[in-house]
Amino acid sequence: MPKIFAHRFWSDARHYQIAALATLLTYNLGWLDFGARPLNSAFGIASALATQVLCSRAFGLPQIDLRSPLITGLSLSLLLRADEAWVHALAGIIGIGSKFLLRIDGKHVFNPAGFAIVVLLASPAGVWISPGQWGSAVWFAALLSFLAILVLHAARRSDVAIFFLGSHAALLVARALWLGDPLIIPLHQMQSGSLLIFAFFMISDPRTTPDSRLGRFIFALSVAGFAHWLAFFIQMRPALYVALIALSPCILLLDRILPAARFSWTAPAPTPTAPQGVSQ
Repeated sequence: MPKIFAHRFWSDARHYQIAALATLLTYNLGWLDFGARPLNSAFGIASALATQVLCSRAFGLPQIDLRSPLITGLSLSLLLRADEAWVHALAGIIGIGSKFLLRIDGKHVFNPAGFAIVVLLASPAGVWISPGQWGSAVWFAALLSFLAILVLHAARRSDVAIFFLGSHAALLVARALWLGDPLIIPLHQMQSGSLLIFAFFMISDPRTTPDSRLGRFIFALSVAGFAHWLAFFIQMRPALYVALIALSPCILLLDRILPAARFSWTAPAPTPTAPQGVSQ
């Protein structure tokens, strides 16, 4: 039993994601200030967890799972900025509430943290997005940590993160070459902590990505292309988040055109070996 429990625990990507995000937030609050405030973060995380509990009970769910709302609360703490702590609490409510209210065929349409960010950016709440400049050493350590999650096969559908980062980088390099800019410019643009969180925890959310690998590639390329247009032709700063939320409903169409197995967070546990002489 302990071996089966350990397999189920470590095969769930959320445990790795929570550890990575919590480490980043702790490092921010304790040693390197890149914008997160303790009270705001506490309000955002607590409201996400509380909303999950209330909605789970209201919708009659047999179990209350706090891992996904914890990831949402941690992501909002690292990405969203506001002067008032209650705005972070509102972000947690909006994000988790969208999981329960905006669903089609058992699948929520929008990434909770991304949806909350876009809604609040469009409101008069006075929010902004973290610049995401953590310093090259912290950024590189975070990149290696997030890639390690993929290598360990913990997030089996996170190939979309690689698809998106490759597409985004290619567009930035192509723009630099077209304008005659040095390649250090797109390299600097890629070294953003906010970009890493967006790629590995938002656009790659298994519950809001296409079921098929080809569908995930098309979606990642579309988000990168639309965000590039919004950022450089419309001069929109939160282009990534707007592009993600605007194109998320297209996932329903991609799933119909390119059907595949629906994602499950936990991999099947290994079947215990039967003793000799006992048929299975």
